[in-house]
Parts: sequence; structure tokens; C-alpha cells
Amino acid sequence: MESSASEILLDFPPMFRLFKDGRIERFLGTEIVPPGLDPKTNVESKDVVYSQETAQIVRIYIPPNAAGKLPLLVYFHGGGFCVETAFSPTYHNYLNALVAEANIVAVSVDYRLAPEHPIPAAYDDSWDAVKWVASHFDGNGPEELLNRHADFNNVCFSGDSAGANLAHHMAVKMTKEKLDGFNLAGIVLTHPYFWGKAPLGNEIKDPAVREKIDVLWRLAYPTTCGSDDQWINPMDDPSFGSLGCSRVLVCVAENDILKPRGLYYCEKLKQSGWGGEVELMESPGEEHVFHLHKPGCENAAAKLKKVADFINQGKA
Repeated sequence: MESSASEILLDFPPMFRLFKDGRIERFLGTEIVPPGLDPKTNVESKDVVYSQETAQIVRIYIPPNAAGKLPLLVYFHGGGFCVETAFSPTYHNYLNALVAEANIVAVSVDYRLAPEHPIPAAYDDSWDAVKWVASHFDGNGPEELLNRHADFNNVCFSGDSAGANLAHHMAVKMTKEKLDGFNLAGIVLTHPYFWGKAPLGNEIKDPAVREKIDVLWRLAYPTTCGSDDQWINPMDDPSFGSLGCSRVLVCVAENDILKPRGLYYCEKLKQSGWGGEVELMESPGEEHVFHLHKPGCENAAAKLKKVADFINQGKA
């Protein structure tokens, strides 16, 4: 007879399997690649600890032949707050490609994952990383690459799925806790992981599918009030339009079940009194985070160029 320790509590393919004894077997983001020189793009990367307290790390990317100050991107990886890492081949390859395409400096944030570290750990770690990055604004921070090459007058936050959720909330936090010398020019939200209890318009209504998404959220945040929690459904939060930036790019995919929430985000932002510019890019015929799994396809190349151009709009 199977021991209780090895009994499956929750099977959540293709992401993970959770056992009754609390163990989690992850199927995504388990492989990691070291930093260094990428032979395809000649982008250099380096890992640096940003929090001594939690031993969390960022991976810094510098484009080839970097000279002077360059736009700075702070990137938050996706994975439903439960899987993936900034150091997986998926994210390492994407950041190499984006940094080369845009000629920017990027800081890819790793954060603690649920269920071992339930929400708000991911948000706390992300803000710690933002503050660590901001500590370099005057050229006297702990990492010389950022002191030398990061333009703190032109900073963007970005992420995919759960990482887009994090990017939004970090942008809102920028209005509440000002960071000296740090100008957040814009945010790029790719297939953002937002949800809600009631279906929106043509959003999927299948109870089994909606329950699956609800279960994932509750696993990441056991003390949540549900799928209308402000972390997962920020559009009705009073501070929703308090974004600490003037430009937003939202990327959605035609066949992504999260697409209606991305569209709703754009609509609500325009109505919020925020006053900035909102752009929308839809990739036809594509699924959730397709650009990470099919980086060589035409739609992924178009999306990469759009994001690169958006980041560089803030150049002096």
C-alpha cells in the first residue's frame, strides 16, 4: 500500500505534482544554466546576490560592446508563482535575445516559490530586488556593471504571466515608496496572470477550467480571500491606476485563456484616470507564453522587436 508520504494531493500537469506530505515535484524550471558569454548573441551575464537575508539572486545581462549608459530592464519570470527560475534555459535564452535585440541592460529577478514560500514572498522578494537595483542610481551601488551601464532615467519593468502580475504590482508600489534617482518609464506585461471570480465577456466559463486556475492561486496564496483578491484581480483595487510610469505595453495571445483579462486591463487603465499611454499587441493564433517555447517563430520575432522598440522609446 502506498505510504501517505507518497500519496498525490494535487496533480497539475505540466507544471508540478504536490504530495500529501508537502513535497512538490516540479516539471518546469528544474534545469538551470550558468551565466557567462552567450555564443549566439555575445551577451554577457553574471549572477549577483540581491538579498543576504533570503539569499536570492539576480542575473544581470550586458549587451556586446556596451558603452555608456543604456536603458535598464528589470524582468520577472512567470510560472504561476510555483515553478520556473530566472536561471532556466527558457528565461536565460529569452533575456539573451532581448538584450541583444534592444541593446539594453537587463536584471532578471529570481524569487522564492510557493508553496514552500507562499505569497506574498514573491512580491516581497521582487520589491527587494527593485530596491537593490535602485541603490545603484548614483553610481555607488554594489555591482559595478550597473553603476557603469544602467541608465536610471530610463527603466522598464517586464514579465510574463505571473511575472507580468509582479511587474504591475511593482509599478504600483513605485508610487507609494519613492526610490531616489529611479525613473520608471514603462512596463511591459506579457500574457499577464490576472483572474477573477466571475467570467469576463467571452472569457472561458468551463467550471473545471476555472476551478483549476482557482486551485493554483490558492496553492500559491493559502490565506487569500479568493480569485478577486487584489493581487490576482487588481483591476478593481482603488490603487489600480496609480502606476509609477507613463507608458504600458500589454501583449496578449489570441488563444490564451488569459487574453480577456489582458484586454480588460487595458480598458480599465484607460478609464482609471492614470493618464499615460497604453499599447496593446495581440499575437494571432498563439497560446500562452508561446514566445518562450517557440522563440524562432515569426510571431515571437515580431513580439521581441515590439518589446525592444518600446523599451527604447525612453532614450534621451
